[in-house]
Amino acid sequence: MKGYIVSDPQILGGKPVIKGTRIPIGQILFLLKEGFTLEAINEEYPQLSKKILESAVEEAVKLVDKNVPKFL
Repeated sequence: MKGYIVSDPQILGGKPVIKGTRIPIGQILFLLKEGFTLEAINEEYPQLSKKILESAVEEAVKLVDKNVPKFL
C-alpha cells in the first residue's frame, strides 16, 4: 500500500488526511456518503486526481477492515 492517508499531530490536530494535503479523509468519505461521485469530489478538490481519490478511499476501507474486531 502506497500510504495515501497520513496522520500528523501538526496537521489538523492529527486527523487522518490525504498525504500532502490538509484534506481529511473523513470529508471525502462524507461526500461519498452524501452521493457525490469521485468526479464531483475532484471538481471540489482539483488538487486530488481521481486516481488519488480512488486509492485513498480504498486505503480507508482496508484500514477499517483491518481494525474491525473479529467476533467468534
